[in-house]
Amino acid sequence: MSTSLQPQRTIAELKELRALTGNAEGAQRVAWTETWKTARAWIREKLEKLPVEIETDEAGNVWTTLRGRSDKAMLIGGHLDSVPNGGWLDGCLNVVAGMEVLRRIADEGTPPVTVRLVDWADEEGARFGRSLFGSSACSNTMNPDDLRHLVDKDGIKLVDAIANFGVNLDTAKQSHKQLQNAGAYLELHIEQGPVLESLNLPLGVVLGTFGVERHAIRFVGQSAHAGSTPMHQRRDALGAASKLHLEIREIAKRHGGVCTVGRVETKPGIVTAVVGECNITLDQRHLDAGKLAAMLQEAKDASAVFAAEENVSVEWKRIWQIHPILFNSELIEMCHQAIMESAGVVHRLPSGPLHDAAEVARAGVPTIMLFVQSLRGLSHAKEEDTREEHLVLCVEALDKLATKTMHWLANQA
Repeated sequence: MSTSLQPQRTIAELKELRALTGNAEGAQRVAWTETWKTARAWIREKLEKLPVEIETDEAGNVWTTLRGRSDKAMLIGGHLDSVPNGGWLDGCLNVVAGMEVLRRIADEGTPPVTVRLVDWADEEGARFGRSLFGSSACSNTMNPDDLRHLVDKDGIKLVDAIANFGVNLDTAKQSHKQLQNAGAYLELHIEQGPVLESLNLPLGVVLGTFGVERHAIRFVGQSAHAGSTPMHQRRDALGAASKLHLEIREIAKRHGGVCTVGRVETKPGIVTAVVGECNITLDQRHLDAGKLAAMLQEAKDASAVFAAEENVSVEWKRIWQIHPILFNSELIEMCHQAIMESAGVVHRLPSGPLHDAAEVARAGVPTIMLFVQSLRGLSHAKEEDTREEHLVLCVEALDKLATKTMHWLANQA
């Protein structure tokens, strides 16, 4: 570990941020709010002590640049925004740890390549339901028309909320120019799941982010009286939906993916009537595109079988889809080495949740993530936590990865 790297300072600063922008219910740094603004001002004050340039781009992303001997840039990224009542580490660990690595690099003089720390705007999408706002604008995958009519629970439009922060939906994608010289992107994140803890390991290399298939499925039968309709004559829409719910779990197990029915709505929804219509949502995820497609087809085939068995109809409507995103193979190996040097043990795993890293990878920038263990696998909750000794290790591993990546980029020049 470099003598100027101080992981304990990262822990102290995370606690400082928690005290400043949280309460008894957890973190309250929801994007496009005053609390989020407070968090950004807090970190900017610390960053301004370094020999860096700080700018906010057209999408509201904040870039801190330490000029190197080459214009080719290594990016370290994360997000300060949280969900309401969120955890003390989700998102902000990435940025605060990245700041510590930036300090260490700056302390050693001019780096071989330019180093940039990015705080992405509205990764969580907590207020308007649209995740990865800043990174999708920067990667050029955002369609502004999809966001134009979004409103929060108070009826405030997204376009008006972001305008308060100087962001215009129609010019947000101009932030894409920030990636012009990007040679690599590194992101540290808490795992947000139970895998590393179950293996008793502190750190993991992330292979990529799951592809997602998200669908709304409607079964339509016939509502009828619960007392006078014989069982063999019922057209029970919930019966077919229930069978599918159980089957998608087996589909996930067979293919090594995950499948979730997250919402079930029945009509007429009264205790004395057979369900005439049942609407469910299906979320399927896998790192392998072929297996994800197979999972979807098996679910569709099963829904047709169960609809026939219950004498009901079924229709599918895609809500959203994203292909699996695999991270850079050379960066995966460097991250593996960095973790081994820091912790002595390592595990490779995919990421179920999406992250800003996925959007950067979609833009063609070589990308890698590393995970640090989450206690009890909890995140998006005030109970979210990670052992302090593991936080120290993850800052050290990120620092080692940054050094390896800078040398890698410098040798490409």
